[in-house]
Amino acid sequence: MRKEIDIYENFHETVKRLSNNGIFLLTGEEGNPMTIGWGTIGRVWGKPIFTVLVRPSRYSYGLLEKTGEFSVNIPGDELSDKLEYCGEHSGRDVDKVKRCKFTLKPGIKIKTPYIAECHVHYECRVVHKNKVIPDNMENSIIERYYPSDDYHTVYFGEILGVYRET
Repeated sequence: MRKEIDIYENFHETVKRLSNNGIFLLTGEEGNPMTIGWGTIGRVWGKPIFTVLVRPSRYSYGLLEKTGEFSVNIPGDELSDKLEYCGEHSGRDVDKVKRCKFTLKPGIKIKTPYIAECHVHYECRVVHKNKVIPDNMENSIIERYYPSDDYHTVYFGEILGVYRET
């Protein structure tokens, strides 16, 4: 059973997980899981926002462009191997949900599902997006993260709800 919680109640754990093993981003109505290690939570335009970055080369990119929504799922340590698997494999090639034996449940405020095995999930609707502009970026970042010119799109997702397993 899920209970809605305050948007910032899980803030510290979410940032900690982003900084360590990562978290899951789900996109598409079928819920393709992708491991992310970059993101922010804050307030923009008077709205609570979860900002995520997705490269156009990723399978999730097309799904996110199509639906305009995503869920962010915060795993416990027991899912570390599945985070690694989802970070190394593409939904174009394998059914990551089936392979990882995830239980997907329907979103509460969005059509994108969430991973039931994750103890907290955020439901977000894209309110703005920007492509990373190389001319506006420090060269050291380009050299380290964009050697093949596969620049991210930055998605600003309004957080519509945050839920914890009860």
